[in-house]
Amino acid sequence: MKIATYNINGIKARFERLTEWLSEAKPDVVLLQEIKSVDEAFPKAEIEDLGYRVETHGQKSFNGVAILSRLPLEDVVRGLPGDDSDEQARWIEATVIGDTHAVRLCGLYLPNGNPVPGPKYDYKLAWMERLRARAEALLADEIPAVMAGDYNIIPQAEDAKRPEAWREDALFRPESRAAFRRIVNLGFTEAFRARVRGEGHYSFWDYQAGAWNRDDGIRIDHLLLTPQAADLLSDCWIDKAERAKEKPSDHVPVWIDLAA
Repeated sequence: MKIATYNINGIKARFERLTEWLSEAKPDVVLLQEIKSVDEAFPKAEIEDLGYRVETHGQKSFNGVAILSRLPLEDVVRGLPGDDSDEQARWIEATVIGDTHAVRLCGLYLPNGNPVPGPKYDYKLAWMERLRARAEALLADEIPAVMAGDYNIIPQAEDAKRPEAWREDALFRPESRAAFRRIVNLGFTEAFRARVRGEGHYSFWDYQAGAWNRDDGIRIDHLLLTPQAADLLSDCWIDKAERAKEKPSDHVPVWIDLAA
C-alpha cells in the first residue's frame, strides 16, 4: 500500500499538476493539505474519473484537507477532537482497506503559528496538545495507524539547510519541537528517519529568494506510524523531483510503502 502526503497549496492553482502526478505516480492513497476549497467546489468528479474515492474537509480560501484513495474507505471523520469551537479545516481520518490489513489514516495540516509570540502560536501549541490526545487514543487501539501531513515542524537542525534562519520561527521554536517530540515519544515511528539518516533532505522550498535553486529547504511533512503500522513499513522517500516541474506546490509528496 503506497501512501503519500502532499501539501498541494491550492487545488485550483495546482489541479493540473496534481492530476498529472496521480496519473504518473499512481499512489494508492493520498493525504492532501491546503486544498483551499470548500467541499462543494473541490473537483471531485474529475479525480474520481482517475479511479480515486474522494473525501474532503474544506474551508473557503484557507486550509482544507482531503483523502484520495484507490482502495475502499470506511468510517470517515472530519475535525480533530478536543475543541468543538475550532472551525479550521485541518484534520480528516478514515480507515483504508488493503489486501492484508486495514489502516487508520489521519491527514493533518498543523497550524503554522507565526508570528511568535501571539494568538496564532498559542493556537498551534493548543492544537498540538489535542493532537497528542488523539495520538494516545490511536495507540490504545493497537491498530496500524498513520498520522501524516504538513506538521509545520522542523524536528532537528539537520532538517533545515540554514537552521539559524529559523531559530525564532514557530516551526523551529523549542516549544514547537518539544510538543512534536512528546507525540513521537508516545511510541510512534517517524517514517522518514526510520529509513534515512543525515542532512540535506527537505520537503518544502519557499517560492521566494531562489530557495529551490539553492536547495534552501526544510523538512516539515512527516508520517508518524503506530507500532503496528511501523511493522508494515518497507520504505519511505521524498519525491523531490516534483518541485522542479511547472507551477509546482512549494511542498513535495512524501511517501511510505506499507506491506498492507
